Amino acid sequence: MRFVKLLLLLVIVGLGNSSNTDGFSISLIDDATMARMEGRSFKKDCSTKREDLRLLTILHYDHRGVLRKGELVCNRAIAKDLIEIFEELYKAKYPIEKVRLIDEYEGDDERSMQDNNTSCFNFRKVSGSIHLSKHATGMAVDINTLYNPCVSNVNGKQKVEPSNAAPWAKNRTKARNKMVITRDDLCVKLFKQHGFKWGGDWKSKKDYQHFEK
Repeated sequence: MRFVKLLLLLVIVGLGNSSNTDGFSISLIDDATMARMEGRSFKKDCSTKREDLRLLTILHYDHRGVLRKGELVCNRAIAKDLIEIFEELYKAKYPIEKVRLIDEYEGDDERSMQDNNTSCFNFRKVSGSIHLSKHATGMAVDINTLYNPCVSNVNGKQKVEPSNAAPWAKNRTKARNKMVITRDDLCVKLFKQHGFKWGGDWKSKKDYQHFEK
């Protein structure tokens, strides 16, 4: 009886720790991953709990159609959503240039965006604000960030983030780059089907890379 109980416990722990299907997986944040995150995305004052985060591994195609393996950290509440979304994008060969932990950029959002990186969790405030970003809890994802900038108005002047994305801030419906996200884009449709909001629909600013729940 004790053996059966122990076996059942191991099965339950295993299911809670990780699931893996054809290159797509959801895992707890292990010590090795945490070591990569500490002081970077997981800062000293981080109020998001480690146990509320999950590490995802996915497959995706870059703009040349080359198959890549990516990883990102998200909130456990949207882990299954993201796996399903990225699986559909993968099946459609939707181009996503890079999916790397933002910790590879020392947790620097600007550097990550300039490199056209797709990421999720990063304990930080909204740019130019005192309020925590949805990224701080792992409830937001930024996709193909260079070609889908955040465009806002600051003191009467246009602000484009990342700073090297100005050419992609205008005439987006005429843009020919296949990583430009528009309203009828497959990426937008999939995220909205899973209950996410798209920053491209916002009124006060346009955050074309941003999806949050």
